[in-house]
Amino acid sequence: MSGKLLVPRVAVIGLGLIGCSWIKGLRVRGCLEEVRGYDRNLDSMQLALSEGLIDAYSENIADVVRDADLIIISVPIMAVKSVLEAVRDHISETAVLTDVGSVKGAVASDVSAILGANFPRFVLGHPIAGSEKSGVMAANEHLYVHHKVIITPQDHTDKDALALVRSAWQAVGADLEHMSVDHHDEVLAATSHLPHLLAYSLVDTLANSHENKEIFNYAAGGFRDFTRIAASSPVMWRDIFAANKDHLLKTLDLFSHDLSSLRAAVEQGDATTLMGVLTRAKAARDHFSKILARRAYVEPMKTASISYIANPGKALSGSFRVPGDKSISHRSIMLGSLANGTTEVTGFLEGEDSLATLQAFRDMGVVIEGPHRGRVTIHGVGLHGLQSPPNALYLGNSGTSMRLLAGLMAGQSFDVEMSGDESLSKRPMGRVADPLALMGAIVDTAEGGRPPLKVKGGSDLKGIHYDLPMASAQVKSCVLLAGLYAEGETSVTEPAPTRDHTERMLRGFGYDVMTEGNKVTLRSGGELTATEIDVPSDISSAAFFMVGASIMPGSDITLEHVGINPTRVGVINILRAMGGNIDVLNEREVGGEPVADIRIRSAQLKGIHIPEDQVPLAIDEFPAIFVAAACAEGETVLTGAEELRVKESDRIQAMVDGLVTLGVNAVGTEDGAIIQGFGPEGSFGGGEIDSQHDHRIAMSFAMASLRGSAPIVVRDCANVATSFPGFVELSANAGLELVVEGGDGE
Repeated sequence: MSGKLLVPRVAVIGLGLIGCSWIKGLRVRGCLEEVRGYDRNLDSMQLALSEGLIDAYSENIADVVRDADLIIISVPIMAVKSVLEAVRDHISETAVLTDVGSVKGAVASDVSAILGANFPRFVLGHPIAGSEKSGVMAANEHLYVHHKVIITPQDHTDKDALALVRSAWQAVGADLEHMSVDHHDEVLAATSHLPHLLAYSLVDTLANSHENKEIFNYAAGGFRDFTRIAASSPVMWRDIFAANKDHLLKTLDLFSHDLSSLRAAVEQGDATTLMGVLTRAKAARDHFSKILARRAYVEPMKTASISYIANPGKALSGSFRVPGDKSISHRSIMLGSLANGTTEVTGFLEGEDSLATLQAFRDMGVVIEGPHRGRVTIHGVGLHGLQSPPNALYLGNSGTSMRLLAGLMAGQSFDVEMSGDESLSKRPMGRVADPLALMGAIVDTAEGGRPPLKVKGGSDLKGIHYDLPMASAQVKSCVLLAGLYAEGETSVTEPAPTRDHTERMLRGFGYDVMTEGNKVTLRSGGELTATEIDVPSDISSAAFFMVGASIMPGSDITLEHVGINPTRVGVINILRAMGGNIDVLNEREVGGEPVADIRIRSAQLKGIHIPEDQVPLAIDEFPAIFVAAACAEGETVLTGAEELRVKESDRIQAMVDGLVTLGVNAVGTEDGAIIQGFGPEGSFGGGEIDSQHDHRIAMSFAMASLRGSAPIVVRDCANVATSFPGFVELSANAGLELVVEGGDGE
């Protein structure tokens, strides 16, 4: 199909809401020349004609379908067979037929019986849309806009016929999905047919109660909302229940089993089981609501494109707290889930990455309350209490989640598949698969060691002594977490110090971990005991404001409760070496992690050769440091940072390309970059920056605008939500001139 859709002759069998809305949508968009209609009800045909929905009708169905190019069958499921019998001898050899029924197996069977086993020109379809109103007068040309229509083509379905039906649905604004016939009926039994059955049943039960008058008189909005669907056509739903009997019964049996378990929990006062059902259901319902609103759940790559327009700014000022540390938030969920008892977390980062980890453990049967304003309550199941998830674990953009979970999943009794979004799917996972294989785990990756990861359950893991080929806290953590389940002793030796959050938190949960120099060791056989965790503010998020305040004259800010773990303070050390005016105040320890308030005042920075021993301590902060180097006086040289090329983007190349676009003299090297700073009198030029879907690239160039001479436009900023929810608002309050385009703002 090419160009605008135009169907010369269309026949509509059944003039109800669904068929008439489709026709009306096509007519107002100029896609139809002639429409003929048939309905068992003469009044409906006359009304459709008077409303201009059809051009002609006949009480003889043969006259309606004769010479039609497209025949739309919009009748109850149990009536499809009789319609096919009536039209079989009267349709042209090129006519395309389609239906709108919510049970595809029954229709496919009828088509096979009446038109032939491999009839090619019947395209099975099902629009997921409706209304409380019905009939001709309810026809709505916008009914299908941004609503799903499921097409279930079969192996013998003609490609041209399929293309025509697809085009006819797309023309009215529908979002198309393809499924197999059986899978469609299985899914719809759970998501549509069972809820309708339950709604009818509940209303009937209460109506037969001796107190029915009082019950209905005092019913609240929840009863009204839940039972609304019981006002649908009984005849239609009788037919649907009968047509999809096998899948409906299977789903009903599963629900009955879970309902019995829930009844037992209520009877026994089992609060944890009740909370598990309620929290999982709420999370799932929130997910559903976001899908309906066409917003992401943990898939920022699928959101509408978001751009930042960053205008030349003013000095930054104020005292404020940036979001909680992402690395510690991840680990609090993981270890809290594997602990015995209930773990309370405050300061949890409610970003997409951390929520992906939280959802993964919910999917594996852990009861987790929240998050609510940074508070999370985790009802731990112990080291061996996780359950097989119902589906693959979707981890969005979070490399931390996937790499650390790989280690934990290697020790489970069940198989697990882990996948992610477009960005995560490009990141190397062989670096965790290789040491896990040495321990006896079976981990399969896609081509090039990329996600998805498939971890085989039931492996007998053996402890190993592993020399890290690169400085990576994620790989170190993966091996140590697998070591919890491995026979004997597991140790990791690092070529350079990396963040030690895993070791610290394991100790916080009562697990013995030994650190000697660059070697970390643990033995299996221990247990984790629930504790309280106060997540410090993330120094990686603080880094953007450290750089912003340093480069913009007159700035004076204080960042509160920032984590200053010795393995994470590279950004402070580097900025100080460049001449930054940074004071670390009110140092204290919270939950095993050192924290402090950090005051930053503007200073004229100097170019330096960044010490390689500081590189692992600032690996995530280098995009911001690149901006600082551009504003410095003289040359800044970075070496030993090849790890930056395999982050969410090739961060070396992305930053160098962006700096060059803004007029900075910068070149990338194999393991770093050389940047010629423009000094106190210089500034960034305006320009358009491609963030490469990388949140740190986006935020770094937004902060660069403070020293801009013209607006800087940063594209593809949706992933900022992965690590720094509220970045735009907090930046604006501090003094950044930032405008958001796209997303919900359009």
